[in-house]
Amino acid sequence: MLKRLATLGVILVVAMVATTVAVAGSKGKWGKQSATLSGEKCVQAGVSFLIKNDLIEAAAKGEIDYDAIDSDTPPYTSGLINTDLPAGSFLPLGAVVGLHLTNPELFDWCLKGKKKDRDDDD
Repeated sequence: MLKRLATLGVILVVAMVATTVAVAGSKGKWGKQSATLSGEKCVQAGVSFLIKNDLIEAAAKGEIDYDAIDSDTPPYTSGLINTDLPAGSFLPLGAVVGLHLTNPELFDWCLKGKKKDRDDDD
């Protein structure tokens, strides 16, 4: 029972962060839109990726080594994350959300036309 409550709490925190980002972004605070999704849509795509792959709880707890899904060799486009991270890159969820806002080009799910199964609506 306690484990279920903790899991629900983690999911609620992630949902609140995503909602806050979406509301702030809809007011025009985030500007990168060239070949990438805008800030709030990039965050939503990242959360969708985590949910789809049953990783949302692990991400909220900081238990994902993002090195496992990055690109290891130039031009750093072979992985889902378009940079080379060091082994043991267990990033806090807040830092990952921040990167979605400031550097959406790092994430395949935020690049328009990169993923065929992603919704490209703006």
